[in-house]
Amino acid sequence: QVHLVESGGGLVQPGGSLRLSCAASGFVFSSYVMRWYRQAPGKERELVATITSTAGRTTYLRSVKGRFTISRDNPKNTVYLQMNSLKPEDTAVYVCSAPELEYWGQGTQVTVSS
Repeated sequence: QVHLVESGGGLVQPGGSLRLSCAASGFVFSSYVMRWYRQAPGKERELVATITSTAGRTTYLRSVKGRFTISRDNPKNTVYLQMNSLKPEDTAVYVCSAPELEYWGQGTQVTVSS
């Protein structure tokens, strides 16, 4: 059975940092592209970051480029999203996905507020 379980969200002040984790199980994690999406209330879901199976290539939403870093640890079946210099507009539920398999996690809430 496939599981994607996100963790690491929370409340942080503007300018702060958070590191999200997504633990995967039930499929050959190292063979697949992984993505982080986010969805804020009343807004459409956004693709935040993508990482290839061997971590050879990453891509980012323009508004997070230079602030967020996606990475993965294949032996640990985990993908990460390091988020620095957070802004209130980064507030959303962040969800990890294995898009080729159409697997999604439940999400973790990130709130950026003073």
